[in-house]
Amino acid sequence: APTGRNTALTDVIALDCEMVGVGEDGRRSILARVSVVNEDGNVVLDTFVAPTEHVTDYRTAVSGVRAQDLRGAPPFKEIQRKMADILRGRILVGHALKNDLRALLLDHPRRATRDTATYRPLTRPLRSRERAQADGIARGRGSRSLKELCARELGLEIQAGEHSSVDDARAALLLYQKCAKAWERS
Repeated sequence: APTGRNTALTDVIALDCEMVGVGEDGRRSILARVSVVNEDGNVVLDTFVAPTEHVTDYRTAVSGVRAQDLRGAPPFKEIQRKMADILRGRILVGHALKNDLRALLLDHPRRATRDTATYRPLTRPLRSRERAQADGIARGRGSRSLKELCARELGLEIQAGEHSSVDDARAALLLYQKCAKAWERS
């Protein structure tokens, strides 16, 4: 949950994007929503993005995005420019960030990226069968989904229904903050 009303950009920000499907089978993804929260969990940017191609699958059950959300949304280039400015010189936190950065057609320096999907202490396989069963996770493989990591590491249930990119950005931020001291030393 957010803390206070401070919506200023901070040195650490968290990003999550929602995608919609394009192409004949709707399998190719394009950007539909971008959410950024600051280190207090407060929203710095949350916007839908006008699709750059004809949408064939809104993936509403997962993305939470509907056709009416994208009507009148700002153009991709405008949001891409805004995001490039926001990212500059900041530590970027998120889950599976390469997907979000790819959708934004942006890069971010690896040394300034904190990806909860690839940080070993978070994604390590569970050793004990009991622990794995208790968490409902297959033993011997790393827990990689944001939903699984939040349940295991924070005791937090997310993504019970449609995803919210704001909630997912906050969840990744909480995971990072839990590990920040060790993460920044590594």
